[in-house]
Amino acid sequence: MSGTSTPGPAPDALELAALLCSRVCHDLISPVGAIVNGLEVLDDNPKPEDREFALDLIRKSAKTASARLQFCRLAFGAAGSSGAQIDLGDAQNMAKGHIEDGKITLGWNLPRLLLPKNRVKLLLNMLVIAQQTIPRGGALKIDPVGEGETMSFRVTASGLNARIPQAIADVLSSATVSPAADAHAVQPYYTRLLADACGVKVSLTPEGENVVIAAG
Repeated sequence: MSGTSTPGPAPDALELAALLCSRVCHDLISPVGAIVNGLEVLDDNPKPEDREFALDLIRKSAKTASARLQFCRLAFGAAGSSGAQIDLGDAQNMAKGHIEDGKITLGWNLPRLLLPKNRVKLLLNMLVIAQQTIPRGGALKIDPVGEGETMSFRVTASGLNARIPQAIADVLSSATVSPAADAHAVQPYYTRLLADACGVKVSLTPEGENVVIAAG
């Protein structure tokens, strides 16, 4: 792959924590802002039709904010003590709530079992990356690679004009490439750290008209 990212020093623990917090805030600010806008409409004593619109906006935005917060807590947060295990069924529910937004559908072909938390966090972060390969919407399909506690994952993204973001591919594939100091670039870097912790590598490759992100 041709490198488009600039190699540089990896972020230290404090910077990594700050960047991940920024990423979570970025994901939440839009629905929370919509809730505030809806409340402002209600405060202005609107017409009945405007009031119903505002209430509908608040309901939808609160649901979106809750789904994103639960997903981020599991994908980026501590999610239990060191050595904890996470139910893949719970991960599926959180992933569907976050990913399925009317543009993207999620096909989950994994068995329901407990996996080490870092392996589940890796899966959720792989989904975040896969989502970025189909900006116009489409489908994500998750299949298991192997079985038991050492199970890995293969996510196939299909959609119109599916493409590989080169900067993300570079960060995933090269230990010498560190992210720029922004909330977007830190997520693939964090995915690479999770993969290293699980003893696997993550690849992002084209497959026909689809994009596949796999850990193994």
